[in-house]
Amino acid sequence: MVQQTSLTAPAPLICFQGNCAGPNPHGMTGTLALAQTLAASLEIPLQTLGAPGQALSGSWQQMLEAVTPDFVSLGRYLEKTLSSGKRPVVTMSRCAGALATLPVIARQHPEACIVWFDAHGDLNTPETSESGYLGGMVIAGAAGMWDSGLGNDLSLAHVILAGAHQLDPAEQALIDDKRLLHLPPARLSVEALRRAINGRPVYIHLDCDVLQPGVVPSDHQIDGGLAPETLAELMAALAGEDVVGMEIAELESHWPNDPAPADLTVLVEILMPLARRLLADEAPCAR
Repeated sequence: MVQQTSLTAPAPLICFQGNCAGPNPHGMTGTLALAQTLAASLEIPLQTLGAPGQALSGSWQQMLEAVTPDFVSLGRYLEKTLSSGKRPVVTMSRCAGALATLPVIARQHPEACIVWFDAHGDLNTPETSESGYLGGMVIAGAAGMWDSGLGNDLSLAHVILAGAHQLDPAEQALIDDKRLLHLPPARLSVEALRRAINGRPVYIHLDCDVLQPGVVPSDHQIDGGLAPETLAELMAALAGEDVVGMEIAELESHWPNDPAPADLTVLVEILMPLARRLLADEAPCAR
C-alpha cells in the first residue's frame, strides 16, 4: 500500500499532480502512476501535491498565471524537503514544473550542476520561442533570461544539457557561445558525463522524450533519442555521484488510441538504481 504523508513530515518521494501547462491530461495521470509504482516498489511513503485538472489552453502568459499558485507550493515543499536533509525524487507531468524546482535547487545547493536529460533545449525565452510553449522556456526562466516570477537563481554555467538533439536557433547560439555544456546523443557517454560533472553535486532532470520513440508514451516521440539501455547505463553511473535529487517529467499514462495504461516497467528499471539510493538511503554505488 502506498502511504501518503502530511506536510509536517516531508516525504522525499513527491508527486506533483497539478497541471504543468500540458496539452492534455495524460501527463497528470502518468506522473501519479510512476510515483505510485516507485513508492510501492521501494515500500516508502508518497507525498502528492496539487490536484489534477483539465488540460490548459491559451498563451504562455495565461498558462503561467494559472499554474503559478501550485508551482509556488511545489517550490516551498521541495525547499522544506531539502532543508530536512533529504534527497527528493519529484515526478511531474511536464517540464514546466522545473520553473519552480530549479531555483530552489540553485539556492539550496549553489555548487550543484544540473544534468538535464531532454530531447529539447528548453532554453527559449518569450522573445525567441517559435511555439510559445511554456515548457520550452524552463531553463532560461530559472536562469533569469526572462522573468517567470518563480526565481532566477540558476546559472547556465551549471547546466549540462544531456541528449538534446532538437534545438532552436537561439538555443544553439547559447551552446555555441559556451554558456552551458551540451552533450548530444552521439557524445553522451558515461565517461563524458563524469568529466562534465567533475566531482560536483548533481541534480538530475529527466524528460522522458529523451528516449527513442516507442519506449514510453510522451507528448513528443522524436527520432534520434537515447536507447533504453544507454539511459540505464547513464543512470547507473550517476548513482555513484553525489546526487542531491532527481525529477522526472513528460511521461504520459497512455499511448494514443490505447485505453490500457502504458507499461512502465522499462522506465522503472532505468530509474531504480538512483531511486533506491535516494529514497532508500543506500550508499553510493561503486564506480
